Amino acid sequence: RGVLAGYKVVDLKVTVYDGSYHPVDSSEMAFQMAGSQAFQKAFMGAKPILLEPIYHVEVMVPDKYMGDVMGDLNSRRGRIQGMDPEGNFQVIKAEVPLAELYKYSTALRSMTQGTGDYAMDFTHYEQVPSDVTEKIIEASKKEEGEVVEA
Repeated sequence: RGVLAGYKVVDLKVTVYDGSYHPVDSSEMAFQMAGSQAFQKAFMGAKPILLEPIYHVEVMVPDKYMGDVMGDLNSRRGRIQGMDPEGNFQVIKAEVPLAELYKYSTALRSMTQGTGDYAMDFTHYEQVPSDVTEKIIEASKKEEGEVVEA
C-alpha cells in the first residue's frame, strides 16, 4: 500500500545493503515492522506520485452534436486527438482519464438523443494532476478517519 492514498505501488526497486539477526530480538514480526517503517520513510522522501489509467476513446456522433460532445470530453480532462468524417457523422478521437468516464454512456445518450456511440481502449498511465491528487488524498484520509488539515 502506498502512503499517499493507499493505492498499489508500482515501479519500485528496493535494495537492502545490511542487516543483522539476533536469536532473541529478531522475529518475523520485528522484520516486517522495520521494513514497513523503512518503506514509509523512504517512500515519502522519494516524492511519490499517483498514476491514473488513460483510455483512447472514439466517439461517433452526428455532425450537429459534435460541439457538445467535444465540450463534454474537454470537461472530463480529455485531450482531443483528432476527428474523422464518416457520412453525416464525426468520429472524435480523444485520450481521457478512466476516472472521468464514469457514466459516460448515459451522458452521451443524453447529449445526442441516443444517436451517439463510443468505444474505448486502455493506452497508458499518466501522472494525476496535482489538484486532483490533493482531492484524492483528502478523500482517502476521510475514509480512514484521519484528521485532514486545511
